[in-house]
Amino acid sequence: MSSTTRAEKAPDTRGPARKLLTSFGFQILLSLVLGVAVGLLAVSLGASGTNPTGLSATLDTIGSSYVTLLRAAVVPLIFTAIVASISNLRRVQNAARLAGQTLLWFAITAFIAVTIGIVLGLVIQPGSRAGEGLEPGEPYTVGTWWNFLLGLIPQNFLGLNVNSSVNPETGAVASSVGFNILQVIVVAAVVGIAALKAGKKAEPFLAFTESLLKIIQRVLWWIIRIAPIGTFGLIGAAVVKYGWDKLTALAWFAGAIYLGLALVIFVVYPILVKSHGLSIKQYFSGVWPAVQLGFVSRSSIGTLPLTERVTERNLGVPRGYASFAVPLGATTKMDGCAAIYPAIAAIFVAQFFDIQLNLVQYLLIVIVSVVGSAATAGTTGAIVMLTLTLSTLGLPLEGVGLLLAIDPILDMGRTAVNVAGQALVPTIVAKREGILDEELYNAPRNGLPFADDTDEFDDTSVDADAADPDATKEPASIR
Repeated sequence: MSSTTRAEKAPDTRGPARKLLTSFGFQILLSLVLGVAVGLLAVSLGASGTNPTGLSATLDTIGSSYVTLLRAAVVPLIFTAIVASISNLRRVQNAARLAGQTLLWFAITAFIAVTIGIVLGLVIQPGSRAGEGLEPGEPYTVGTWWNFLLGLIPQNFLGLNVNSSVNPETGAVASSVGFNILQVIVVAAVVGIAALKAGKKAEPFLAFTESLLKIIQRVLWWIIRIAPIGTFGLIGAAVVKYGWDKLTALAWFAGAIYLGLALVIFVVYPILVKSHGLSIKQYFSGVWPAVQLGFVSRSSIGTLPLTERVTERNLGVPRGYASFAVPLGATTKMDGCAAIYPAIAAIFVAQFFDIQLNLVQYLLIVIVSVVGSAATAGTTGAIVMLTLTLSTLGLPLEGVGLLLAIDPILDMGRTAVNVAGQALVPTIVAKREGILDEELYNAPRNGLPFADDTDEFDDTSVDADAADPDATKEPASIR
């Protein structure tokens, strides 16, 4: 397998101030600070979740509009990414072995994460420390194994759902269109496998799909560039909507979740990196742009193009394997949403309702977390995964309503860990299989991660950037 193609590094002539201002990390941090400040200002002016003002409504519109942009690209991105990733296996030697190793390490890291979650739940006892005023509520969505299995059967080619409701006062009918992401994944996987089996006759379709994927990714880059604006609105609106009272009532629970997430990303992952003879510093510097975007967007699928980019161009995972493993991970590799969170949350619910769990139920938590990750499907939120876990354990689903108030805040950290793991596993597997480009892995991290560039050389080995004088050459470390 050939290593990742790298372009010559362009000199960086930006001054220190411009480097700081154009740093994606700095822009995100600045947006977080400004969002909290403006959110607190809106609260001081009388805004609340039930009493919006012009300022709070503006913050909510900015944040929700950004999330809507990300979601609009989810379905075409999932379909083309999965079809392209499966088709790319035909270019990879030992594809079956790589796929098996990838799934094995997905399971290993999920097992470690859920174990940490169970231990923290038992030690911290967040359900017993819950603040006053919490009332059980009905979850807006429920996951069961039966519903999960039925959800895998596509209702139509696009996994399209149309829901209609009638306003009892006006009689007006409102309809909304949604997509069942699990069904989209199933359809895409079947189409990708069928295209592989079709052989040469499917080559035009696969070429079109890969080209379409590049176009969709470029559109997503444009959306990613305005992530700091979206962050400003999302954080500001969260401060107004949830306030500090609900956050402090669940402080022990939130603390347990973030402690578990921190242990996984800053202890477990570095141990795995170091045990494979790789630099911990280089791993974090390489994956950090994707982790930041995952924290803001709360969507592994929305972060997929950047996760794949840093995995391939920063961490040195070969393109053919990365284009398979990263999309697979974005839909099934959820150490935050499907391991740590449901483990601690299930224990929280049991403690809150004074229900004693036995050893079998703890084992069921592990099994559900390792096997049921696909239930989250890479979309924002992990409520489906939590209700799936509670249903399996026989715990009251009303407990989910206790945790909904702070779910968006928790989801930021969960998704960041998900993304870090989705880049880690391909890196580990590539290293174990001797196909990791360690020179690229250890290269300095310079340049702008979102600079416009052409992803690859064409068949005539002509640098496409050279043909486009307006394109910005990206440094070697991220090519």
